[in-house]
Amino acid sequence: MPPGPAAGARRSALSGIALTVGACACFALLDMSTKLVGATVPLFMALWLRYLFQSLLTSAWVLPRTGWRWPRTQHPRFQMLRAALFAGTSLFGFLSIRFMPLPEFTAIVAATPLCVTLVAALWLRQPVSPLRWVLVATGLASVMLILRPGGSAFTWAMVMPLAMLALATGYQILSSLMAGQEDPATTQFYTGWIATALTSLGAPFVWTHIASPWVWLGTFVMGLSSALGHLMLLRAYARPTPATIAPFLYTQIGFAMLAGWAVYGHMPDGWSLVGMGLIAASGAASAWLTVRETR
Repeated sequence: MPPGPAAGARRSALSGIALTVGACACFALLDMSTKLVGATVPLFMALWLRYLFQSLLTSAWVLPRTGWRWPRTQHPRFQMLRAALFAGTSLFGFLSIRFMPLPEFTAIVAATPLCVTLVAALWLRQPVSPLRWVLVATGLASVMLILRPGGSAFTWAMVMPLAMLALATGYQILSSLMAGQEDPATTQFYTGWIATALTSLGAPFVWTHIASPWVWLGTFVMGLSSALGHLMLLRAYARPTPATIAPFLYTQIGFAMLAGWAVYGHMPDGWSLVGMGLIAASGAASAWLTVRETR
């Protein structure tokens, strides 16, 4: 007997969750390899190598599906802007991850959807319920709890994550505006290659010889984990259960804690753990609220 609609929906949801958790593991690996490579390779050179490997791997997946033709885009200006925001987010992300432990950095990145809600309400004039405002306020206050301005552990380098958060919010809003107007794989293709071209402007001025094969391996892992993570997310969101998988995006915080402990022996302090938990809870509750509001 063929499986019924309920069984098919369950399998689709489970495969979407598995793809999302796998993508989050890839992104945690990306952040860890970025931190390791960034300690020995100049910033623009590391960014360029990451985008190059990511673009080549993405092209190997996209081009066979387009008959080895360059994918066409209907919105080249949006593609340029999205790639610029992506490159800016990565730039400040690289700077942030040099000065911050992996779990705390990942938790701040995880607050991006809450910032998107804030901008959507204030700029795009989208209606936001009182409960969602509470979740946004809780998430943003939790970012401050992790950074703790004025505290003994705070340095001005920790302003970098806030700049990264602002650019990431713009990137996500533009991505949502483009959704349904461009094929996700085409958008990912252009984002990678345009970001590669942008960082090519600065890479020659800081280029240094890399003698260690481990550093080359690290740069390849950066590109592979980024490309694989984004492609897994694309496949997850192509399924009819995006609201189901959204809360599982916060598993990246757990993977980052595991990586930080395994590689650096770091465990967040009590206040940071509280902040990370509140960000994850606020984001997951916001995703659940989206399900209720769209029924």
